[in-house]
Amino acid sequence: MKKIAVLFAGLVAALSFAPGLSLAADATAPVKEIMKDTQKNWAGENSDWIDIFEESTLGRLYSKDFGDKYKAAAQNPAADEDGISPFDYDVIVNGQDACPLQDLSIESGQPANGTTEVTAKFKAATCMEGTPNRDAFTTVRFEVIEENGKPVIDDIMIQGEEGQGPISLKEAMVQIANGE
Repeated sequence: MKKIAVLFAGLVAALSFAPGLSLAADATAPVKEIMKDTQKNWAGENSDWIDIFEESTLGRLYSKDFGDKYKAAAQNPAADEDGISPFDYDVIVNGQDACPLQDLSIESGQPANGTTEVTAKFKAATCMEGTPNRDAFTTVRFEVIEENGKPVIDDIMIQGEEGQGPISLKEAMVQIANGE
């Protein structure tokens, strides 16, 4: 019994001096923040648009690789008149129009090969009368890694056109940066 107590005390001491060895960081944390901002953007209120790729957010919630690719793509904006974003649509709702997001759920998968897939599901078209599948769920997959001891989004996978698989936002940013 004494050996178990000593081992337990040693484990507690090791974890207090090496916080990186403690429980894994919450992979859903950066996704929850992005989805909260996206919900606010589509709430229908006349508030300022929250840029989920704003400089401080980019450095805090996204991986360095994602941020570098975003900055390179931003040098060659697709269709944004103000020259700020390389995208001419909201990459989370995967469109230029949406309704207040309904039935949002965020679920974390099991970590594999240093990446945790976090899935966000929501309804984005419930207010669009006459739209087929207006009650359909939109699914966005976030690939979350740990960088400098904290969880960050390394890629966002959005659903492609019907019949296509998911599209990597990082791959899309490389194409935009290359003028494709």
